[in-house]
Amino acid sequence: MPTNLKKEVIALIKKLPEEVTLDDIMYHLYVKKKILIGLQEVDQGKSIPHEEVMDNAKKRLEKWLK
Repeated sequence: MPTNLKKEVIALIKKLPEEVTLDDIMYHLYVKKKILIGLQEVDQGKSIPHEEVMDNAKKRLEKWLK
């Protein structure tokens, strides 16, 4: 995670509209967390290459459309 997470969270909240709800804030924090986790996984080589995803999708579609 980023070294100065507190400042990033404060900046994220400041960008939201004044009439924001607590649920809105929680949602945006959740999305931010998921993005950070995803970026960490990519850095660790835990992602699936785009070509592999597309090949698998094509195979499934061909199977379903038979």
